[in-house]
Amino acid sequence: MNTALVFNLTGIVLIFSSLFMLVPFFVSIAYKGADITSLGTSFVITFISGLALFFLTKSQKKIELKHRDGFAVVTISWLAMSFFGAIPYIMSGVTPTFSGAYFESMAGFTTTGASVLSNLETLPKGILMWRSLTQWMGGMGIIVFSLAILPMLGAGGMQLFKAEVPEIGVEKLRPRIIDMAKSLWYIYAGMTTVLAVLLSIAGMEIYDAFCHAFTTMATGGFSTKTASIAHFQSVYIDIIITVFMFLAGINFSLHFYALRGNFSKFHRSSEFKFYCLVTMFATLVITASTMGSAHTSLAEALRYASFQVVSIMTTTGFATADYELWPVLSQILLFSLMFLGGMVGSTGGGMKQVRILLMFKQAYRELYHLIHPHALSVLKLDDKNVPKETLGGIWGFLFLFILISVVATLGMAALGLDIITSASTVISAMSNVGPALGDAGPAENYASIPAAGKWILSVCMLIGRLEIYTVIVLFMPMFWEK
Repeated sequence: MNTALVFNLTGIVLIFSSLFMLVPFFVSIAYKGADITSLGTSFVITFISGLALFFLTKSQKKIELKHRDGFAVVTISWLAMSFFGAIPYIMSGVTPTFSGAYFESMAGFTTTGASVLSNLETLPKGILMWRSLTQWMGGMGIIVFSLAILPMLGAGGMQLFKAEVPEIGVEKLRPRIIDMAKSLWYIYAGMTTVLAVLLSIAGMEIYDAFCHAFTTMATGGFSTKTASIAHFQSVYIDIIITVFMFLAGINFSLHFYALRGNFSKFHRSSEFKFYCLVTMFATLVITASTMGSAHTSLAEALRYASFQVVSIMTTTGFATADYELWPVLSQILLFSLMFLGGMVGSTGGGMKQVRILLMFKQAYRELYHLIHPHALSVLKLDDKNVPKETLGGIWGFLFLFILISVVATLGMAALGLDIITSASTVISAMSNVGPALGDAGPAENYASIPAAGKWILSVCMLIGRLEIYTVIVLFMPMFWEK
């Protein structure tokens, strides 16, 4: 691994991250907030650190970024961004401990949405804007954004792109990766702007509209209100956010083709059809389950069920109702949806819909072979044969997901937390959802979790956001061999 190159690129990421800090800084100036100094100082610290790291490791010769370097840059950059992203929380005093501040920052950049903050309405607007921006940056990935300048620095970017969002990298939207990164960010920024405008028309203040647009398109779930979206008590806002959470959970390459007038990609995508089917099934079941108990009318039950299903499945984590008060069937179904996540190439977390779909297909094929042992069958996805290596990678991913979740749950339980809180917070962190069950349900936050528990969950958030393999491979001895 080329250590100098890795840290050089990490420095670039920090420089970009610091520039985003200027947005909440100017917001704080506009609102005359008490966080002007803390945000300004945080910008200076982050910018100088990134600049120093960049120049201290800069090489005069062209160096090609290798595959293993890409994995290291992604993981180290995420750790560094979360570290420097925690500075505004500490300096402004909204979080008294570094563990809480780092947890909040990691939850932002990984778009998990788990929070230790309460009484959000009393917090400085600059800090709340920074929370939202960390999720927006993490949504599509600051790494992908940095790809636009990597070719000019003499470093190839495809390895980074594969390590951060490998599924999009399979189907190049344009011949050059710089164009691909730009296209994705234009779509992402465009949809965010449209959403912000619609939310402001629906009754949100401009500030709240942009904060929620940032976190909706990132499927992050941070809100400027303690009660989340439930605070607004608006049918129109609920519908708008439900639609855009659903859109954010779709592979962004499909949005790209749709903008070019090619809507046939949606029809041909087995994963998209599976995504729609799961959404409709879960919504109908929870609507039927809550109607007459938690909600009095069909329209009301459908409104809250559809919002919560899309919110949990896309791993956004917004809430319009306390689903811990819903029937057990609804709670279990929502908990199950945490595993699924959005489509590959979306901003959603979780296992991703295509992995679940392929596991269903593989299970069916095994049953078919039991009945017809001599039959030859090929597993296909969108009329294309799925290689055995791909299936092996999926089963390996599933095993690691379960193994890490079990170990982390045991660690949380060892801290004295009950089994519901321990298991649900770990799954929520691994899938980057945010709200869980028990002491970290939709009506509570993570402030009561012990410091050690916050670090365990921070690691789970990082592992889950970077698709497990990207982080775990760094702990393999052979990774460091020349």
